[in-house]
Amino acid sequence: MAATVEELYRNYGILADEKEDLSKHKDAYQVILDGVKGGPKEKRLAAQFIPKFFSSFPELADAAINAQLDLCEDEDVSIRRQAIKELPRFASGENLPRVADILTQLLQTDDSAEFNQVNTALISIFKIDAKGTMGGLFSQILQGEDIVRERAIKFLCTKLKMMPDDTMTKEVEDYIFIETKKVLEDVTGEEFVLLMRILSVLGMMRIVTVGGRRWLVWLLVGLSFLEQALNPTDADSVDRLLQCTRQALPLFSKNVHSTRFVTYFCEFVLPNLSLLTSPVAELDIQLEVLKLLAEMSPYCGDMDKLEVNLNMLFEKLLEFMPLPPEEENGENAANEEPKLQFSYVECLLFSFHQLGKKLPDFLIDKISAEKLKDFKIRLQYFARGLQVYIRQLRVALQGKTGDALKTEENKIKVVALKITNNINVLIKDLFHNPPSYKSTVTLSWKPVQKAEAAAIGQKRQSGEDIGATATTKKLPTNLPRRDARQIYNPPSGKYSASIGNFSYEQRGGFRGGRGRGFGGRGNRSRGRIY
Repeated sequence: MAATVEELYRNYGILADEKEDLSKHKDAYQVILDGVKGGPKEKRLAAQFIPKFFSSFPELADAAINAQLDLCEDEDVSIRRQAIKELPRFASGENLPRVADILTQLLQTDDSAEFNQVNTALISIFKIDAKGTMGGLFSQILQGEDIVRERAIKFLCTKLKMMPDDTMTKEVEDYIFIETKKVLEDVTGEEFVLLMRILSVLGMMRIVTVGGRRWLVWLLVGLSFLEQALNPTDADSVDRLLQCTRQALPLFSKNVHSTRFVTYFCEFVLPNLSLLTSPVAELDIQLEVLKLLAEMSPYCGDMDKLEVNLNMLFEKLLEFMPLPPEEENGENAANEEPKLQFSYVECLLFSFHQLGKKLPDFLIDKISAEKLKDFKIRLQYFARGLQVYIRQLRVALQGKTGDALKTEENKIKVVALKITNNINVLIKDLFHNPPSYKSTVTLSWKPVQKAEAAAIGQKRQSGEDIGATATTKKLPTNLPRRDARQIYNPPSGKYSASIGNFSYEQRGGFRGGRGRGFGGRGNRSRGRIY
């Protein structure tokens, strides 16, 4: 039987006036619990009165929590907000993980004020018992509905770094680490990024420390399954590898090596480059892989199979560096001139140049004289095409400054000039006798710490100068989208057919959508499970 407003106030008075033993007024507290069966006024009073005396009636604890939960699901949003606001008062002892679990489920609300109330309540109980609160959150991340899982992960990602140091004890950090590893076994690309951010804020592995970066790289090696051969036609496996590699990239340095990833790319990815499949339809998966390899290569440490892997890079480079057409009357005289794929060659040549430093006699003693001669012919032909393209680009950018350089077409030309200048510098190094590996270039898609090329065209700069000063905006890597590639067609000329298909792609973020990039999770229970 539902209690009336008058009965609620009368029994509240009995409990409030008792100074010694509240437990003898169990019937009065039961009347307050029955208030949840009344109308809106009774429910609002019950939402306030039930938690006030909750701790005095342990034998009615389950009934009290369930009564409050009924109010948290009421059709009246004002009653729900009041009930949610009071939930932290139930969070004591063994009840706290249950309250945390309940609040995590309530994150699925679409009412913004109610959602904020849930966030506030979760933060308040986190300060009471961080590990217990984490238990409730991770329980729903692992077993809850998709919307709850998504919002619980985002809650941890955004709120964890704001928690005071005295609550983030080593025990709590260890617990977060263990549970996060469980979640990482089956995640989407977006979830993967968020979970890595959660790990990065833990004190035991802050990425500002060498030990912390090494730990994260070790974790990413395990998540990448680098002990297994890659199935290039399995889009999920390829996506997992790319996601993990992207997360590892900012962690690499002279003290934190990329050797495991570079070795895997050389042994399992490059041989299957043309077979790779991606769940992102518009992504040039081959160029994406080559960019990642190029970015990692400067941080590669000692490699067990250096000569073998360098040879694989060399052979792959040859595929993208064509031989010149035959002279007149030759069998290929009527064929089109080969297309020069500058973006691919920049990546491969840079990677080869970086690993070549570790085995400088590779081009002298490790390949045949005939193969070296063939390689130099290809380099020479490519270099001739570069010179034509560089001249065309310089003419196109001559005298352009300020806003003129910010148009999409001119930004693409600036990047094209960076790519061709980079290749030109690296080819010159390899033409030395013996080959040199001393030059340094900044990869065309990487930002440089210099002003934009406001003065391009005002004076005739060297290839290295223009390559170093021309910059372009780069999309943040956490955007869940990828812009379509932009195509620039250079002026007509001898090499126009070869270089007209130059493409520049700014690498965006991780794949969006709710599809499981790393595998599909099983069906979850639906509805209230607390």
